[in-house]
Amino acid sequence: LDLRRLKNYFSRIRQQDVPADNDEAAWTTLLFNTEIMVEDGVTVSGILLFGRTPNRFLPQAGIDAAAFFGVSKEYATRERASLRGPITPLLDDAGGIVEAGLVEQALAFVQRNITVNGQLEEHGARREEIPAYPQEAVREAVVNALVHRDYLLSSTDIELSIYEDRMEIVSPGRLPNGITPARMLTGCRASRNQLIKDVMRDYRYLEHSGMGVPRKIVKCMKEHNGTDPVLIEDGERFTIRLIRRSSASPTKDYG
Repeated sequence: LDLRRLKNYFSRIRQQDVPADNDEAAWTTLLFNTEIMVEDGVTVSGILLFGRTPNRFLPQAGIDAAAFFGVSKEYATRERASLRGPITPLLDDAGGIVEAGLVEQALAFVQRNITVNGQLEEHGARREEIPAYPQEAVREAVVNALVHRDYLLSSTDIELSIYEDRMEIVSPGRLPNGITPARMLTGCRASRNQLIKDVMRDYRYLEHSGMGVPRKIVKCMKEHNGTDPVLIEDGERFTIRLIRRSSASPTKDYG
């Protein structure tokens, strides 16, 4: 475990006292009580959230990101990256990010690989930049994948794919506990990885009401370009697809 991240979490995020660095017994008690550890050792969720090198123990715990030139997967890409490391970021005393977690790494990849449209402001004085996708929608889709994927499925990472006309975030595993895409759109709450969900909520990555999909993905995409996100469960894969289009361009039907 990364003691720096643990101290960040308990002292800065949860606003509680933490043991001295060398007080192993007190740290063990704290980690047992918060289910980061169990009798057999560190939990899978604990490694994913606060591990120094999670992929040493869980090779599938990452995001494979690719930005393609066209509308389908091709060998040639603008950029391809394997995003690795703990889910949580490391913060400084002012709350700034010292080391990015997986969410920030994914958002940075998207930022680098989507073009930005521009338009003049109402009075023509300055050019306003408009991203291809609203950041809140992208962030929610990435967080959703990290929180709800099935980490027992080995040899398969989360996939983040950017195409000319859409973005797809593919999460390994079926939706948990009877959840369906239709129920997600209404804000139905369920979780496969409760500790990850709780910690991500503490970091304010998640809505406390469980309304992230309708409030952030659906609403933001509607306001941004009038499109509806597409949620697809196909076997052992769940996909959130965000459509990119200008106001003059029709939305393509991907089935």
